[in-house]
Amino acid sequence: MLRRPLLIAPALAPLAALAPLAAHARPQYPQVTPRPLVFPRDHGAHPEYRTEWWYLTGLLEAGAQPLGFQITFFRARPEIDAANPSRFAARQLIIAHAAIADAGRGSLLKDERVARAGFDLALAAEHDTDVRLDRWRLARRPDGAYECEAPARGFALRFVARPTQPLLLQGAAGFSQKGPRPEQASHYYTQPQLAVEATLTRDGSPRTLRGLAWLDHEWSSTLLDERAAGWDWIGMNLDDGSALTAFDIRPAPAAAGADGRALWAYASLRARGEQRVQVFGPQDVRFEPLAQWTSPRTRARWPVAQRITVGGRVFETVPLMADQELDSRASTGAVYWEGASRLREAGREVGRGYLEMTGYLDAIRL
Repeated sequence: MLRRPLLIAPALAPLAALAPLAAHARPQYPQVTPRPLVFPRDHGAHPEYRTEWWYLTGLLEAGAQPLGFQITFFRARPEIDAANPSRFAARQLIIAHAAIADAGRGSLLKDERVARAGFDLALAAEHDTDVRLDRWRLARRPDGAYECEAPARGFALRFVARPTQPLLLQGAAGFSQKGPRPEQASHYYTQPQLAVEATLTRDGSPRTLRGLAWLDHEWSSTLLDERAAGWDWIGMNLDDGSALTAFDIRPAPAAAGADGRALWAYASLRARGEQRVQVFGPQDVRFEPLAQWTSPRTRARWPVAQRITVGGRVFETVPLMADQELDSRASTGAVYWEGASRLREAGREVGRGYLEMTGYLDAIRL
């Protein structure tokens, strides 16, 4: 476990101290606008934007029950005056989360890190994916495979994730609307159906495991409508090789309409071996709770199983276990549910992946 004093909650204290210095020269964050994504450059960081993340989730075959895993690196640009000459000014923050969902043991192992970029401690490279926070790292190799190492509290995860399909550009060629206004958008692409070879060490015993994973890379400056509470999202690797993405942006209770509809919704479905992506707009996507779980720690009530309508198809998510809540108020400031889940259609399992939910305790602010 890292013990440097500027990690976890102490990392946020210097930001509060520096905020008054920056009040007269707040940074100008660029707006996301439609443009062609260029690779490998756009695999890398975009430090001028307010927020960015590399999200890698998957399931590993481990006998009777699979293991879910999550590794996420966030980059955030605080409201710090770019002209501030101090080497200690937190111009960029790097945050990392990792979790292992073990339904067989009924446990969720989790850890988090946060540090300001620099000092050979944390970085997010711009030329390609290479994000580091002390000994945690996610990097993309020249052959396109991702290497990850996360020596976390209570476990250590190392893996290589190799693409088996082309990149999937979400929205309109990577321009992903998150609301009705043009500025409510992100650049967003996905690498589905990643073949994973992993070493998971717990209690001093390493174990080699294989499975499938899903990577999302997204960056933005203005992501959500001011009326939004949070979102529901799925990234699912289907057994037939297809890739299913769906999300909705939920309104805060005071802003919810009589019909209970989301502020925005989207889905994409790409069949194996096809370049064409089916895209579904707000009128064709709907999330409906099927089962609720109340956290004994935060008292948040999470719809951990959901029915998701995408066009003419109806899917249902089934969590590996109910308790997959992550309290990251010491780093990102949010409580969210990131859950390894099975995907069903017409009563049979058709895939696996993750359901993510935010804004069920407090409205999320990015």
